[in-house]
Amino acid sequence: MQPAINNAAAPAGIRVQARLFALYREAAGSDLLAVQVPADSTVRDLWGHLRAAQPALARADGLMAATAFAVNGTWARPDQALRDGDEVAFLPPVSGG
Repeated sequence: MQPAINNAAAPAGIRVQARLFALYREAAGSDLLAVQVPADSTVRDLWGHLRAAQPALARADGLMAATAFAVNGTWARPDQALRDGDEVAFLPPVSGG
């Protein structure tokens, strides 16, 4: 069962799934979150909703400039509009040697 994030202040909106990888998954405690957002939301807006619902994600804000996004398996930009049923993947930068 996946956790659901319901934004009570959102007007009639859309339901999307946020798929979190690596440190985002660790911070949220789950790799998949169902989220209700306003109908005119973008990938960037979705991140704001996730941060509000999962405060541990706010620590990762500095990484957002280097984060890769995919909507329904296709690379996306932060300003891409979302549609009902979309799955948005957040892939943080990786480092290592």
